Amino acid sequence: MMIYFGSIVNAGLIVIGAVLGLLLKKAIPERLQEILFQCCGLITLFLGFSMASEMKNMIIVVLSLMVGTIVGEYFSLEDKLETFGNKLKSRLANNEKSFTQGFVVATMLYCIGSMSIIGAMDGALRNNHSILITKGILDGFMSIVFASTYGIGVLFSIFPLLLYQCGITTIAYFLENFFTDFLISQLTGLGGILILGLGISLLKLKNIKIMNFTPSFIFVVLFSWCYELLWMNR
Repeated sequence: MMIYFGSIVNAGLIVIGAVLGLLLKKAIPERLQEILFQCCGLITLFLGFSMASEMKNMIIVVLSLMVGTIVGEYFSLEDKLETFGNKLKSRLANNEKSFTQGFVVATMLYCIGSMSIIGAMDGALRNNHSILITKGILDGFMSIVFASTYGIGVLFSIFPLLLYQCGITTIAYFLENFFTDFLISQLTGLGGILILGLGISLLKLKNIKIMNFTPSFIFVVLFSWCYELLWMNR
């Protein structure tokens, strides 16, 4: 269980932040909530740009993004996540108007990114949890703003977060040699592009269904592995 320690701390800090946001919701003026939310959007854009620049092969990332998006759109993954959020809302917080939106936005922000991927792998490969704990502190502060804006739906984002990060940790634990520096850089670059899309949505410039892009991670792994096997190891 120690390999999952970072993810557990990450989720715990989100819960603390969300609870604080709910308690302070009425104390924070609406104008301040809006400017803090915009601040989160700008930070998200910055993170996306910095991560996207780490990709080592743009063609693989672009191809993975296009193929993965077609698959995600075909299966309407964003709609399914919203449906799941609506089911949670009907059972837990039926009077919370923005429950589903908060759940979806928080899930996307907390799960997509290099810190989630690299931190989860670091926990498995080196039993080092510092990246996920640092990420947890950042997520905790953001959850204060999100919970004060969207409500209790933000808190329930910890369940897909734990499933996602613990899943990566488990895979990395059993397939240690598979996660090369090249593959990690490609995953980071793709994650940066999706984070950019999320930042655009947070700033309300354009509503982008980020969840429909997430199958791209599967294809970037497959294409990167084939590239390393057939070309880099020649």
